[in-house]
Amino acid sequence: MLPLWRDRIQVFLAPARLDWVRLKRGFKPVQLDKATVFFEPNGNAQDWDAALRQLDQVLSGGSGTQIAIVLSNHFVRYAALPPQSEINTPEEVKSYAQFRMQEIYGERAESWVLSVSNWNPVDGAVCAAIPRDLLTRLEQLMVTHGCKLQHVEPYLASVYDHWCAHLQNEKIYLAVIETGRICIAISYNGKWQSIRNQRILHNAADDLLAALDQEVIWSGTKETLESVYLFAPEYPGLTLPSQSGWQVVTLPQKNLPVPAYYPTVTAHQSDQNQCPA
Repeated sequence: MLPLWRDRIQVFLAPARLDWVRLKRGFKPVQLDKATVFFEPNGNAQDWDAALRQLDQVLSGGSGTQIAIVLSNHFVRYAALPPQSEINTPEEVKSYAQFRMQEIYGERAESWVLSVSNWNPVDGAVCAAIPRDLLTRLEQLMVTHGCKLQHVEPYLASVYDHWCAHLQNEKIYLAVIETGRICIAISYNGKWQSIRNQRILHNAADDLLAALDQEVIWSGTKETLESVYLFAPEYPGLTLPSQSGWQVVTLPQKNLPVPAYYPTVTAHQSDQNQCPA
């Protein structure tokens, strides 16, 4: 069956929630169903185990569908790959990415599957890694339910790809915030500088401001007023203080809506996710 004529299920997978939409096949896909499921992570298992059990239920009636999955940043580790003029072939890029991940994360990186964005010896790239066991379980679910896995994409990469045309500054700070986690990607003149992926320890606004200030101190390039692109659909009221030195540019832009399967605030979590600056 051609991909165009498959129904599609798009999924956001996180440690304690699963968001999904089902689209009817065709040139102009029509949304058939949409749901968000909250659940308790299994403390005695991998942090993605409970989410996969929920996905198993969603796919139970999905034979023949095409599945696209966006993974929460809780499940992903990142590294910026600085430019290296002598690295050109795919094999060299792979070796470089493996070296960088092991340099940052140690031996545990050996159990991860790595993916590298479009490599350019002048601009570098970004490497993302997920547990090999997680990918294997996802592939097994596809076989069990007769589904076709279209792609598995990290949340940060999905957000960047969706809105990259709107990120126009020479210096880009992109912050993606979800329940319990902040991820910040920094690019100067098209070259990736760093990616910070950390838990929220206090509240989203305070931790975001502290992380941004640390990044500019380390870079040594702090301007009087810096801008940060912010995507935080689970924290719609999040702002930074007016005297903080940071101007928030909120995504999405009006002419490019949020994908329907991305996480949003619901009545279930509205109280716990309000984070005033």
